[in-house]
Amino acid sequence: MNTENALHTRSESKCELCGAADNLAVYEVPPSSDGGVDTCVLLCATCREQIDNPDKVDVHHWHCLNDSMWSQVPAVQVMAWRMLKRLSSESWAQDLLEMLYLDGETLAWAKAGNEGQAGGDDSVRHVDSNGALLEAGDTVTLIKDLNVKGANFTAKRGTAVRGISLVADNPEQIEGRVNGQQIVILTKFVKKAK
Repeated sequence: MNTENALHTRSESKCELCGAADNLAVYEVPPSSDGGVDTCVLLCATCREQIDNPDKVDVHHWHCLNDSMWSQVPAVQVMAWRMLKRLSSESWAQDLLEMLYLDGETLAWAKAGNEGQAGGDDSVRHVDSNGALLEAGDTVTLIKDLNVKGANFTAKRGTAVRGISLVADNPEQIEGRVNGQQIVILTKFVKKAK
């Protein structure tokens, strides 16, 4: 069975990202693709065009990742992670990205294909008070009491903030949930948890 037939069987002849049934074609997931079933996905023309042309991305189309990111197929997980990363300025995409778990090998594959890609935020580096690199999903600890403006509470020193998200255009800010509220925190007031 050739790759395309195997992908049609695996996906029930639907786009593996959005579920569309027309204009399907094999998409080799870089940089690991060898043209085999495990390194390819079956995509519709809409998904392929938006993946290859970041300036044509329709944010609303990608709400489909809410379902496809749970696929058990590593190549589909990689493509879902990359698109969510590209759309991480959208709060819904950031939320999905924080929920998405990839094993170490799959995550390395996902990150390898994102390097140098338009829309990638690799140029903005978020570091904690000790200079440790922060990534979305990390857990950090507050190193001082912080008065939270507009929320009428103080986030206490030593509070763990789990599953942080990075503010894409500002390396000095992260977001996290404290006392049930999503707040912006300056990176100089946190340290990365081990």
